[in-house]
Amino acid sequence: MKKISPVFTISVIITAVFILWGIIPNSNLDSVTQVIQGMVLQKFGWFYMLSATAFLVFVVFLIFSKYGNIRLGKDTDKPAYGYITWFAMLFSAGMGIGLVFWGVAEPLYHYYSPPFIEGKTAEAARTAMRYSFFHWGLHPWAIYAVIGLALAYFQFRKDEPGVISSLLRPILGDKVNGPIGVILDCIAVFATVFGVATSLGLGAIQISGGLSHTFSKVDNNFSTQLIIIGIVTVLFMLSAQTGLNKGIKYLSSLNIFLAIALLLFLLFIGPTNFIMDLFTTTLGSYIQNLPSMSFRLSPFYKDMTWFQDWTIFYWAWWIAWAPFVGTFIARISKGRTIREFVIGVLLVPTIFGALWFSVFGGTGIYLEFFEHKELMEVINKKGSEVALFTMFENFPFSNVLSLLAIFLISTFFITSADSATFVLGMQTTNGSLNPTNKVKFVWGIIQSSTAAILLWTGGLEALQRASIIAAFPFTIVMLLIVFSLLKALSKDQTFDRN
Repeated sequence: MKKISPVFTISVIITAVFILWGIIPNSNLDSVTQVIQGMVLQKFGWFYMLSATAFLVFVVFLIFSKYGNIRLGKDTDKPAYGYITWFAMLFSAGMGIGLVFWGVAEPLYHYYSPPFIEGKTAEAARTAMRYSFFHWGLHPWAIYAVIGLALAYFQFRKDEPGVISSLLRPILGDKVNGPIGVILDCIAVFATVFGVATSLGLGAIQISGGLSHTFSKVDNNFSTQLIIIGIVTVLFMLSAQTGLNKGIKYLSSLNIFLAIALLLFLLFIGPTNFIMDLFTTTLGSYIQNLPSMSFRLSPFYKDMTWFQDWTIFYWAWWIAWAPFVGTFIARISKGRTIREFVIGVLLVPTIFGALWFSVFGGTGIYLEFFEHKELMEVINKKGSEVALFTMFENFPFSNVLSLLAIFLISTFFITSADSATFVLGMQTTNGSLNPTNKVKFVWGIIQSSTAAILLWTGGLEALQRASIIAAFPFTIVMLLIVFSLLKALSKDQTFDRN
């Protein structure tokens, strides 16, 4: 295991301690994380909101700035992947499992309990779709773009190691080579482990829910979820051994193909005109209301739980995922210009996500609003994980659709975990572009164990708490990275030669 850094040793020890803490009978892991999460949400929800919006403003500025022509690499470097493969890989790593899990459930939750207005009305439906677009649109991809852009710029253009600490060299100097650098990289590793564990837990929950919903003899419980995590761990570890250009590349392409096939089938078998009208209307409403939504909290309402449970949780989740997704998309984006990178990372996934929510969430709302199918009653009884499968029951070939969805979730699970082992390997081997299989194996086991422990101690809520807590220190690091990148770009003379 060559090129092992102190970050690897320290991170493995601390995450192992966390796993052991969760395994101990009657441990207080769940109660401790509840206290920490409550403090973070009550005192710093505004911080997450302002930070996420600042990241979006920053990357949009770069598109129109003089820095847009700077290449992420040497001036002669060209992209290694075509646009289709590039989009497939970054999207599969970015939020595949989450879209499938929340595609139906989130709009329905907002429809029944929207912020500030009465539920189960036409206005509630419009608000539900707009906030779904908001939570999965430009803000999360701007967060990913900040880290991905900074890593690609410093690693491929400035020949810095591909680790988070190296991004702060312009403002910290050689201090990044010492203990400060180790601390920064460990923070990124912890955010990655818990951010990815949240998605892996969601995937296990939904696969279990889908199998239970489709096959009556399968129980939707922790034992089933643990078996699923074990099986998928073996599969993604096998995929991880093949490297970036084989396992991840091919699985990402398969993911996109299956996702588009499922989306198109439901679009044309479902209420097509309603879905496309909803997509068009909501997209306009989202763009129109984006500035006010980006800063909106509820200071004059005693109950702020809606924003804490949804918007703040999402911003924290995306920030926790940022070192993972950012490192991964930086690795596959060498040779692109800053303008090309930001436009691609922002717009393509945002539009696809908006279409996804219009098809799946829009269909769910249509069934509730016009046909009174009461999908929410089933979801409240059985959990968010069955929302997709409950909706499928209202269309032909429901079992086939459910099995296809379960397979899609599984491939997204494998791709996300596969990509995460690769990224964690890079982060803990001083930015190696090809971390050893032994390092990836260690991180694969840790990821799966963390997801299993969080599910065991507190289910979905424990997964959400882990993301919010892990994201807090990394948000501060990301803000420093913005200033560091601006300082470095201001000294880059490439734009003067274009």
